[in-house]
Amino acid sequence: MFTRWIIQIFIIFLFTAVPVLNLARADYEKGLKAYDQGDYETALKEFMIDAYRGHAAAQFNLGYMYRWGEGGPQDLTKAIHWLRLAADQGDAYAQFHLGIMYAVGEGVPKNDTEGVRWLRLAADQGYPDAQNNLGIMYSDGRGVPQDYIEAARWYSRAAAYGLPGAQYNLGRMYDNGWGVAQDTAEAARWYRRAADQGNPPAQLALGGMYANGEGVPENNVLAYMWWSVAETLGYKGALENMGLLRPFMTFDQISEAERLAQEWLAEHQ
Repeated sequence: MFTRWIIQIFIIFLFTAVPVLNLARADYEKGLKAYDQGDYETALKEFMIDAYRGHAAAQFNLGYMYRWGEGGPQDLTKAIHWLRLAADQGDAYAQFHLGIMYAVGEGVPKNDTEGVRWLRLAADQGYPDAQNNLGIMYSDGRGVPQDYIEAARWYSRAAAYGLPGAQYNLGRMYDNGWGVAQDTAEAARWYRRAADQGNPPAQLALGGMYANGEGVPENNVLAYMWWSVAETLGYKGALENMGLLRPFMTFDQISEAERLAQEWLAEHQ
């Protein structure tokens, strides 16, 4: 779901840079208000007015709504059409969505090379989700030759913005020595940042670091605690790890780990 602050960024840019678009502002604002109120049908109609006038943010919003079937039936052909128009105007959000749709073959034939092209355009504008996904493409060698160094570089840029998925991915790079010098302490640091934001894979990985004393002092209580959090958040592999660790812990240690897990969940949910 797009957020109001994201769209307002484009309002400020487009309406100061292109005076003719000031005429469309009222319609666009009506669309934003209707969307915020859950009136997607009205929002779709208002965005469509400005989209036909060449308003990139309206084109993106319209493509987004067609992609997810908001305000009417899902229509991936129309989604691609409007997202491409916005992307061609340099809209980073549209470029990102278009890149993902090509990478997974959603509404268009799957094309990793085209996916990478659009993701790179968005990533070069500083969009963290695009940077993270571009890193994944480099890690997997999809649409580009596999290059862990380049993957780590993009993960690092997105992680610096605070994106938990990128922080987890960067932690894996340091954990395994992929594209960077292996450094388990640095891996644990990035896992911890992602884990604190509620990323279950990072919580599972951080628990493993504590269980094995890698990058952090060995601590079964904290290992169990992070696995318990991950399990509560729906990560299935965590429950098995807890069962394997439980025989090596006292009753008091397990109780303390569960207390810490509940405390963390109460603070972060």
